[in-house]
Amino acid sequence: MKTTGRAAASLALVAMSTVAAIAQEAAPAATAAAPAAPAAALDTGNTAWMLTSTALVLMMTIPGLALFYGGMVRKKNVLATIMQSFAITCLVTVLWFMFGYSLAFSDGGATNAYLGGFSKFFHHGITVSTLWAPGVANIPEFVFSMFQMTFAIITPALIAGAFAERMKFSALLIFMGLWLVFVYAPIAHWVWGGGFLGSAGVLDFAGGTVVHINAGVAGLVCALVLGKREGYGTTNMAPHNLVYSVIGASLLWVGWFGFNAGSELAADGLAGAAMMNTQVATAAAALAWMFAEWIVAKKPSVLGIISGAVAGLVAVTPASGFVNPTGAFIVGIIAGVVCYLSAVKLKHAFGYDDSLDAFGVHGVGGIVGALLTGALADPAINALGKDASVAKQLYGIAFTILWTAIATFVILYIVKALVGLRPSTQEEVEGLDVTQHGEVVP
Repeated sequence: MKTTGRAAASLALVAMSTVAAIAQEAAPAATAAAPAAPAAALDTGNTAWMLTSTALVLMMTIPGLALFYGGMVRKKNVLATIMQSFAITCLVTVLWFMFGYSLAFSDGGATNAYLGGFSKFFHHGITVSTLWAPGVANIPEFVFSMFQMTFAIITPALIAGAFAERMKFSALLIFMGLWLVFVYAPIAHWVWGGGFLGSAGVLDFAGGTVVHINAGVAGLVCALVLGKREGYGTTNMAPHNLVYSVIGASLLWVGWFGFNAGSELAADGLAGAAMMNTQVATAAAALAWMFAEWIVAKKPSVLGIISGAVAGLVAVTPASGFVNPTGAFIVGIIAGVVCYLSAVKLKHAFGYDDSLDAFGVHGVGGIVGALLTGALADPAINALGKDASVAKQLYGIAFTILWTAIATFVILYIVKALVGLRPSTQEEVEGLDVTQHGEVVP
């Protein structure tokens, strides 16, 4: 019995030793199977591309949009129109630094579905070591904020095309400041900052909803509230210098690569796809508008082909990182024809004075692009495309139109009560260059 007991004890010790040895060998294997997440580290290639993209998008407003709009107004309003783009750039830069970035891209806590928080007012807490990009975290947050600032700059500047030649400069500054805080920042948060539209699966790669539908609808409300220009329908209001507009459109086209390809936030294959899609859609839309105008008006105009190019840029913006090049080609053709009809036919049918077709090109083009993103998204280009649907896109479009229209209407009447919206009839007839700024083009 004693011998048997000692044998059993020895077997037990051997078994325990074996289990311990196995456990020691298994521990490194388990560690290897579940490695610790790599620490976030700055990627210099991605950062270099984002610095470049940011400069390209800023170029879209000044000088791109300034020249594009400036060439399409009458000579007596060219300085006032260019001044609007330049002044908006300065105003939005300061407001974005102070409040806009935080409201759009910080955590709003209990209200995060609708608005960001106050924690990053004046860029509080952001340092040269702070990185940004959910799931990537490899570009400086200062660069991300600056990139998004250029989007915030061009959006209100686009609105100015709808009321060109008839808004007081003081009214413009107050309106744009309030609009940035109460319209642009919330909608940017809804789609890109963790808000309810992005969470619902609304796809907007580079700003079809946030920028173009937003600006286009606001522009239409402005045009309706301000009323028509003095002499509209009876006075010749042809563009005074289409060379300026061609230069501006060309700068917009080149800058748009930063707008769309930069929205990938990385120098990778998807950024390359977005760049190709941007080029294909823009060229297709320019030709589609040109041929549509050629058929209807019997002559292909310079204003028509550059307007078509911008319509293509607008429509492909939400789709650029979700569709393949064939999809981009389809987007461009449809946008060129639809935007031609909206800018030339729809405006005249309803009788509103959208001076430079902010709604006809940006509003309508943005809606077309958003809907086609839901229909044409290719998961082989972007995995997020597998859940795309036209219904989800309609959901995003509807909420954007509703909030933008109501908020813009309210802001306009606040500004009207404070300083008025329009100059006097005599001042408008004389021209905003001299009456608002005391300068003229010789």
